[in-house]
Amino acid sequence: MPLIIEGGRVPSLWAERCASNFVIPIDSRLRRSEGLNLALINNMPDAALEDTELQFFELLDMASGNVPVFIRLYSLTGVPRTDRGLRHLNSFYHPFDDLWESRFDGVIVTGTEPHHANLRDEPYWNLMVRVFDWAERNTSSTILSCLAAHASVLYCAGIKRHPLPDKKFGVFDAVRNVDHPLISHGTNAVRFPHSRWNEVREDELTSAGYIVVTKSADAGVDLFLRKMKHSLFVHFQGHPEYGAQTLAKEFRRDVKRFLRRERETYPNMPHGYFSEASLRVLNDFRAKAVADRCEEMMESFPEWVINGLERSWESSANGVYRNWMSFLASRKAETSSFTSFACVGSDRSASIINNQNTQPSSSAAQ
Repeated sequence: MPLIIEGGRVPSLWAERCASNFVIPIDSRLRRSEGLNLALINNMPDAALEDTELQFFELLDMASGNVPVFIRLYSLTGVPRTDRGLRHLNSFYHPFDDLWESRFDGVIVTGTEPHHANLRDEPYWNLMVRVFDWAERNTSSTILSCLAAHASVLYCAGIKRHPLPDKKFGVFDAVRNVDHPLISHGTNAVRFPHSRWNEVREDELTSAGYIVVTKSADAGVDLFLRKMKHSLFVHFQGHPEYGAQTLAKEFRRDVKRFLRRERETYPNMPHGYFSEASLRVLNDFRAKAVADRCEEMMESFPEWVINGLERSWESSANGVYRNWMSFLASRKAETSSFTSFACVGSDRSASIINNQNTQPSSSAAQ
């Protein structure tokens, strides 16, 4: 079942990706009561704004099964925008004031590139924390991605993020820390991309009542959650939604910043991502770039390494989002005649929010 983009217009990247019969603006043949109602609050910078839409649309489309998904787009004011970015928001996104009078089954809040060490100093901080307060009362569950997860725990529990000695960048394996229905039965290991300069730590989270569901020996806490009034807040320090080429594009951007002298150090290559052949070529390029540091070097960047990359975390991403959407559907079925939730995922979804008696899994104890 395709996504139904509310508002009458479909963002161009998604329209181009889908066949015409799979692109449906608001359709009078389907009622919102017949499907899941989601909001995507996309705060990514302009360079990643449309790619992020596409990534979440594809992930939600694949995870939803036969259940129609109505999705409404928003973006925080206060995030710096170019004229092109503003035109895109004005064309496809809803006015933010519309959010306060709305209720959704679920909401996804993305991060953005921070400009201050203290997130409270960001120009969108007051609006973002108002979103958290709204989500507690008006959603069954809220997904918070990367910086949005850090902002949420800072606001809700006073937990500060800790700077890392180097960027946590790449695809990392994680293990199940507790048995929880968000992670499919029988799955002890997942892998997700990470891209961040800061982290929140397990001991501080658990002391504040958060449940750490998955964690990585190399990347730290991965997926964690906490019940906030009526909503289950699901936090990702990583990015399950990333496309196959997202990390490569980010790496290339950082190389360009180095050559422009906008950063002092040459960026590390993403962990667990490129093939051995690609790594050899990229290391050769690094040596040349360091020796001749000028923007013109980007003309010889080996673009072919980006082609053929695979989304090795696809099954992990699809699994956790399918379980999340199954939970949303089961919550909706409890209070309405909506009965299609079995098409989303397993019957285990109904226990997600009440599964407080979690036990460490055997893999986490090792």
